[in-house]
Amino acid sequence: MALPLRGKICLVAGASRGVGRGLARGLGEAGATVIVTARSSETGRRTETRPEAIEDTARAVDAAGGEGHPYLCDHTSERAVDELVHWTLRRFGRIDVAASSVWGGNEGFDGERYPDGAAWGTPFWRRSAEPFSRFLGTGPYPGLLLARAVAPAMVSAGSGLIAFASFGTGEGYLGDLYYDLAKAVTNRLAYACAQELSPHGVCALSLSPGFVATERVRDVGQEALATESPLYAGRALAALAADPAVLDRAGRTLHVGDLARAYGFTDDDGRQPERFRIAAGDAGGDIA
Repeated sequence: MALPLRGKICLVAGASRGVGRGLARGLGEAGATVIVTARSSETGRRTETRPEAIEDTARAVDAAGGEGHPYLCDHTSERAVDELVHWTLRRFGRIDVAASSVWGGNEGFDGERYPDGAAWGTPFWRRSAEPFSRFLGTGPYPGLLLARAVAPAMVSAGSGLIAFASFGTGEGYLGDLYYDLAKAVTNRLAYACAQELSPHGVCALSLSPGFVATERVRDVGQEALATESPLYAGRALAALAADPAVLDRAGRTLHVGDLARAYGFTDDDGRQPERFRIAAGDAGGDIA
């Protein structure tokens, strides 16, 4: 079996579960060494007391054919992210791929309502603005922290891929103002990073999965609505990481379904779900 990413050093933030775990597994499947990071660990606290932990994901990377290394990190802390990247560079010497799948905007969401009692899609003028800071602070901001931390090493190497797990915002409103703005900011972050990094040979982009069958999606009874597994996004990232012409895609928001047809990979059930288009009432691709 070909392992196109054997010897590559990859870092996936927000990888204890959901799309992040899928990204890590996909990279491991391609033979990569994957540093798996998040706040939830077997040795410490877990987000919302959920059972998933970074050690689980590291073992999944190993089982897929790669080499997983768990690292406990609060990705909302600039200092913690800098320490993570410094540790990675000391141990492995470089970082070839960095992916941010950190997302806490839907913490406490039960499939219908957020902790403040607001339902998905509640008009913004009928809702407190306070939760919006969490949407930005646990999505785009951790992405920025990771990008600024890994960029110096990638620029020095003259190569690298930075991917932000997001959701496509170019085809209309996503159904909830806070969610829509957070994803638009993430996609713009990828575009802006690309403007500054592309001249140095480093590619930045955002990756848009569909409605993913994450652990939380199953917990809230929405699995029947899911179009794909977390691994589908992981295989998309692995294909991008193995593409010598990936810099041509810099700054774009890429849909996993489109990439499946471009690169020829499938989901774990052998299907190729098409590009996901959000419908009114859906909570997006990363309810995780």
